[in-house]
Amino acid sequence: MTRLPVLFLGHGSPMNALEINRYTEAWARIGRSVPRPRAILVVSAHWYIPGTRVTAMEQPRTIHDFGNFPRALFEMEYPAPGDPALAARVRDVLAPVDVALDSRWGLDHGTWSVLVHAFPQADIPVLQLSIDMTKPAAAHYELAKRLSPLRDEGVLIVGSGNVVHNLETIRFDDPSAPAYDWATRFNEAIRTALTERDHTAIVDYVRISRDAVLAAPDPDHFYPLLYAIALQEPGEPLAIEVDGIELGSVGMLSVVIGETGR
Repeated sequence: MTRLPVLFLGHGSPMNALEINRYTEAWARIGRSVPRPRAILVVSAHWYIPGTRVTAMEQPRTIHDFGNFPRALFEMEYPAPGDPALAARVRDVLAPVDVALDSRWGLDHGTWSVLVHAFPQADIPVLQLSIDMTKPAAAHYELAKRLSPLRDEGVLIVGSGNVVHNLETIRFDDPSAPAYDWATRFNEAIRTALTERDHTAIVDYVRISRDAVLAAPDPDHFYPLLYAIALQEPGEPLAIEVDGIELGSVGMLSVVIGETGR
C-alpha cells in the first residue's frame, strides 16, 4: 500500500465551511491530489482536553461547536462514518500511553470545516484524536511519532489548527484588516523552520520568537502542527500549499508532507 502524506491545515473561521476562497480551494486541491485513504485521522485544535482519547463510534456526530454564525452553518452536516476497529489500532500504536475509546465526541468544526472541501463526499471513515492539555509540546511531538505505521496502512493523518491564533485581537470589524506585525513575524519564523526542517525550533516555538506570546497565546491551535511535522521522515518533502493571515491574527498556513502523486 502507498505511504500516505501528512497534512496540516490552517482551518480559520468556521465560515470557511460555507465559503469558496483561496484557502478552501487549496484544501480541495489537496484532497484531489492525495491517494484515496481508507480512513482519516484528525488531530483538531477543538478537542483539547485532559487525557488522550480517540473517537470509536460507528457514526460520529457533526458537532457545531461555535456561536453567533449563520443558521446555514449550524445546519451543515458531515456524515462520514467512523471506524471502531481503527480506533482500537490507534490505541495500540500509541501504547503505553493510556488512550480511551470515546463514544461521545464526534467531529468538531476543526475537522469537518476542512474535510467538507477536501473530501466533500463524506464517504471515508473519519476519526479524531484528542490533544492532552496536560502535556507539553515535546510530549505531543514524541507521541505523534508513534502514529507513523498508520501512514502505511492507508490512514491519512491531518493536523487542523492555526499557526497564528489570537481570538482577543481578531479584527471582526474589518475583514480586510492587515496582519499585525507580530503575527507576520511569527508566521515567517515558523515557515522558515518548516522549510529548514528545524523541528526543534518549532517544538520550542515559545523561544523561536518573542512574538509567540501574542501569536500563539494558547497552545491548542498550534499543537496540531506538531503532529504533522513529527511524522516527516528523512528526505520527505514539505510543501506550503497556501498561506495568509486573516482578520489580523488568524494564520491560514497549510502544508503537505510527503509525496502526493500529483
